[in-house]
Amino acid sequence: MNMEAFVLGCGGMMPLPYRHLTSVLLRREGDLFLFDGGEGTQVSLRRLNLKWKKIDAIFVSHTHADHVTGLPGIMMLSAQVDRTEPLYIYGPPKIAEYIETSRKVLDMYINYPVVVKEITAPCVVHEGDGFYIRAFPLSHTKTCVGYTLEELDRPGEFSPERAAALGVPRGPLWGKLQHGECVTAPDGSTVTPEQVLGAKRSGRKFSFVTDTQYLPSIAKEVRGSDLLICEGMFADDLADQAKEKKHMTARQAATVARDAGVRRMAMIHYSPRYTDRELDGILQQARAVFPAAELTHDRMHFDIPYVD
Repeated sequence: MNMEAFVLGCGGMMPLPYRHLTSVLLRREGDLFLFDGGEGTQVSLRRLNLKWKKIDAIFVSHTHADHVTGLPGIMMLSAQVDRTEPLYIYGPPKIAEYIETSRKVLDMYINYPVVVKEITAPCVVHEGDGFYIRAFPLSHTKTCVGYTLEELDRPGEFSPERAAALGVPRGPLWGKLQHGECVTAPDGSTVTPEQVLGAKRSGRKFSFVTDTQYLPSIAKEVRGSDLLICEGMFADDLADQAKEKKHMTARQAATVARDAGVRRMAMIHYSPRYTDRELDGILQQARAVFPAAELTHDRMHFDIPYVD
């Protein structure tokens, strides 16, 4: 089952000619999840030729303009296709008011259900086949949350040799064992999945963290992520400004990644004061703490494979 992330925009505060505002699309097989939707989100979606009109759910970190101004357009254009499935929108308090006000003021034509749920405490906000998405608190100038998508453990590897030795013939019975069902062999004996499957294998984990001051608790929430998309807004020389505005420096983002033991960490939500060339200095500061740190850029693609 494929899982991949697309960075639709990597900038913070204001869009630049070469940098749209923060937004990430996560695709897990047939499921599409959007994390934030800043200005320019639609442009990157079109340029990547993604089937974005079938987005299942949108997860909003907070209601500052640079994270939500792309949402009304996405909602309106999603009405241009035949859609019966609801669009779920999650976010902290004020997100429901923002969506409802936008619909009224813009006189939106919406021909599908829109379900808005506000997050008031850490919790699982969305579940699907073999995964769940959890929200957890961050610390910004207004209520802000981070998100993790975590897959459930997968069954262990199936052993054809063990199944054959236990008298289970190749065919449908093998499939039932792989799906966790007990079967009856031709000789009448019962064979359980535990007899033919190896140890359970972990699923994958994706985390999205932006617009927050550094908190040790973040590492606990994103621990073991296969991919962490994390704000790295400022360089070290602006650490005081980062603290005042409740943002993270690149070094602090790298500290989260290191302490959480993530496989990959890519920074996002850069201050518009930095040109792309100047971002290399931010990257070096992060790599001094977490050598595998990366920079994101608009329309960047990440494959998130299983690690057995």
